[in-house]
Amino acid sequence: MTDSLESEIKSLIVDALELDDVTPNEIESEAPLFGEGLGLDSIDALELAIAIHKRFGVKIEASDAGTRDIFRSVKTLAVHVAATRA
Repeated sequence: MTDSLESEIKSLIVDALELDDVTPNEIESEAPLFGEGLGLDSIDALELAIAIHKRFGVKIEASDAGTRDIFRSVKTLAVHVAATRA
């Protein structure tokens, strides 16, 4: 289940953040989204949170305790979305 969700999230990242130089297949599921990984910043996190809310109905607040862990990688995002929707 999470493999297809991970693929959907990868496509969402590319589309929502308008990453012209990255394809969904180039994003590794366990690579960090911020810093050395994909190199996203806090504005990207906000835009991604909005896109996730629109697509999956899952709200991720910046003030939530585990937000950093949720946004660690595509895999952690997929786990959170799957758990929240269930």
